[in-house]
Amino acid sequence: MSEKILIPGHHLTIPMSSVSGTRGPLAMVGLLRLGNCVMGALGALLAALICAGPELLLDYIVEVVLSMAIVVLFTGAGNALNDYFDREVDKVAHPERPIPMGRVSPRSALALSAVMFSLTVLTSVFVNLWSVLMVVTSIIFMVAYETLLKAEGLAGNLVISWLTGALFLFGGAAVDRMEVAWPLAALAFMATLGREIVKDVQDVDGDRGSRTTLPMRVGARNAGLVASAAFVGAVAMSPVPYLLDQLSVWYVPAVAVADGMFIYCLAVHFSDPGKGQKVAKLAMLVALIAFLLGGIT
Repeated sequence: MSEKILIPGHHLTIPMSSVSGTRGPLAMVGLLRLGNCVMGALGALLAALICAGPELLLDYIVEVVLSMAIVVLFTGAGNALNDYFDREVDKVAHPERPIPMGRVSPRSALALSAVMFSLTVLTSVFVNLWSVLMVVTSIIFMVAYETLLKAEGLAGNLVISWLTGALFLFGGAAVDRMEVAWPLAALAFMATLGREIVKDVQDVDGDRGSRTTLPMRVGARNAGLVASAAFVGAVAMSPVPYLLDQLSVWYVPAVAVADGMFIYCLAVHFSDPGKGQKVAKLAMLVALIAFLLGGIT
């Protein structure tokens, strides 16, 4: 099949395949967003390293590799599912994605997602029971997010926060150190929840008509108070891993810097939510460095 493309002074006939791009199985790789998959796998590796330390990590190398594979499969499945449900929106927002370009059918994207989610469950069986539980719970949350919760504001924020914290749970499950993983996951959950709400305050005008976010339901100030409570919760919980002797003393000064940034965020996000969410994002990075220092030293 071909399509005429008119250029002043010329009449070019170009095969449709070159316009729409590669079709078939290779095109389906575009659904996965491999960059996100790789970043997720590295996050799982980092979480395992933090929970176990470098010496113990080597004793669980098979489980860690399997957990990295689980995260790749889960992330790819989630992205394919997202493209299926957002296929109409993506015609305008992301016309370069495989479904709007006609390279992959919606049914194929949904089937790929189902197969990859199934493989995550199957792979988790070879790690341990905790891994199976984390995978099944995360799949339930992801499907609920795409089908019911994405447009519901706070519920969607909670799911995103859970999935962020779940990376530490995957890492802890892989190295059999769930006692370390739970406090770190809780800290990540609280910090992410605060930032997600501040982002919704920042985007409240653009979200009207497409989502019902927490600021729309209760007002920007009240939503800001909820975000502040989440940040305060993260700061209050931050000493716990050290007090439980789960992370070394090197964790303390680094996490103190992160705590200071979260406190600063409390002071600025009401007047400038854009700056507030950027500060929170940087604070989360510093907190991750604190976890790493405490876990490997």
